[in-house]
Amino acid sequence: MMNGDFLALLPKNPFGQLSGGKAGEELTLHATTVFAFHCSAGVIMAGDHRATAGNTIFSDKTEKILELDAHSMMAIAGSPAVAFEMARTLQTTFEFYRRSQLQSMSLAAKIRSLSKLLRDNLPATLQGFGAVSPLFAGIETDDPNARPIIQFYDPLGAQFEAANFASSGSGSPTIRSVLHFLEKWGNPRPQDMSLEQAVVLANRLLMTAAEFDAATGGVHPDRRLYSTLKLLTRHGIQSLTVDEHERYWQRAES
Repeated sequence: MMNGDFLALLPKNPFGQLSGGKAGEELTLHATTVFAFHCSAGVIMAGDHRATAGNTIFSDKTEKILELDAHSMMAIAGSPAVAFEMARTLQTTFEFYRRSQLQSMSLAAKIRSLSKLLRDNLPATLQGFGAVSPLFAGIETDDPNARPIIQFYDPLGAQFEAANFASSGSGSPTIRSVLHFLEKWGNPRPQDMSLEQAVVLANRLLMTAAEFDAATGGVHPDRRLYSTLKLLTRHGIQSLTVDEHERYWQRAES
């Protein structure tokens, strides 16, 4: 029965799987869990390091939080090859605009640029091997009172602004549920947390998602393995180091 949701038909598409040595073996690579939320310092964007193909772990060192310019970044879930190419295209586009127009591209134009790339990727999305469902965070640099925003996209390019948080990938339902609970009943709520509290929360969210989703790479403080995490503020993008992760984690657990 047709229900009007053609994305639900993608797993049935024979082009969605590439047969290898075994019939029906899925070889398409996927990046898994990413999320973003507001905290008192700005917007936290984080993700795990795992890339999978079916039930095979291809990598636990995948970087999924990509800086597009000094004031915008994206988190990737879906096909890494397509997502990385989209990021490179946006980086080049934003830099060319800045140099040729002697000013930064507007935030609205950046948001639409990613939407257009997703729409242009429709053939690969329909075939089931090139779908990307990214998150975007940015700030309007021309407005001194502007706050960072979070946008999430469907694989066809439709964009939506997230009020407080957004997530994408296989572990996203768990993370979205926890963030919703904390925003409604937490004390403090994520949007009121300090940077240190938000970093600890991000790592705990990935640990929780990994308990219920095999495709999500977990956080292992005993091995100094933490999430990839970046903070967007009015002043730009800050990447959290392993030492900062460890210091914040040890304080929270002590």
